Amino acid sequence: MSKPTVVPIPAFNDNYIWALHDTRRVAIVDPGDARPVQDYLRREGLALSAILLTHHHNDHIGGVATLARAHDVPIYAPHDERIATATERVREGDTVELPEFGLKFEVLEVPGHTRTHVAYYGAGMLFCGDTLFACGCGRLFEGTPEQMHRSLGKFAALPDDTLVYCAHEYTLSNIAFSRAVEPDNAALAAREASDRASREANRPTLPSTIGLEKATNPFLRVTEPAVTASAARYAGRDLGTPVDVLAAIRQWKNEF
Repeated sequence: MSKPTVVPIPAFNDNYIWALHDTRRVAIVDPGDARPVQDYLRREGLALSAILLTHHHNDHIGGVATLARAHDVPIYAPHDERIATATERVREGDTVELPEFGLKFEVLEVPGHTRTHVAYYGAGMLFCGDTLFACGCGRLFEGTPEQMHRSLGKFAALPDDTLVYCAHEYTLSNIAFSRAVEPDNAALAAREASDRASREANRPTLPSTIGLEKATNPFLRVTEPAVTASAARYAGRDLGTPVDVLAAIRQWKNEF
């Protein structure tokens, strides 16, 4: 069985609701709004088969209740009482099977952005919600720099050709910050040109790859001398650990 096609359904100002579909069925990741999903199902003539949720923020789960009333499908989510619509709770090491597509996803617990955030990895694809962004990472709303560092380390350990499906089109603004952190990174300069061309053509910059993130994303490069030096200049002091570097550049990004 061939892998399903993966397409972004735009929502709000900059969200992507990811749709995995064949010719008849579709699984949806993080439907923050029901309307664009309903429009997509109707337009493409597809039946909803499953919903996967990464975390509790409303721009990721706000459409689930409406979709669940119309479609009797499994709804996978982390163990979080704030996601009341879940039918299947998942944690680290669990497997989510989508037999209609011949797919199995490993669940990774990746706290940092929120305390219960999960990601889904399988078949060379990573659906990572708001933990990892193209050239960035999520704000630390509920987690700690230590947690985010560990979570990003799980992603960095995946194969370089893993496709990264994050949930927001933040790439160009993240690249602008990354260039401030690491202005002499040639791979980052090349990425900026490529991704700017994509946006000018109204194409998504996603999916990224783990290899590209390791080459250009400062939050995955906290042991690189150029990144540690920039972080220390921002902090006004020497930074002793990679976690300290991540904390400094995350705060820098908040203010950028």
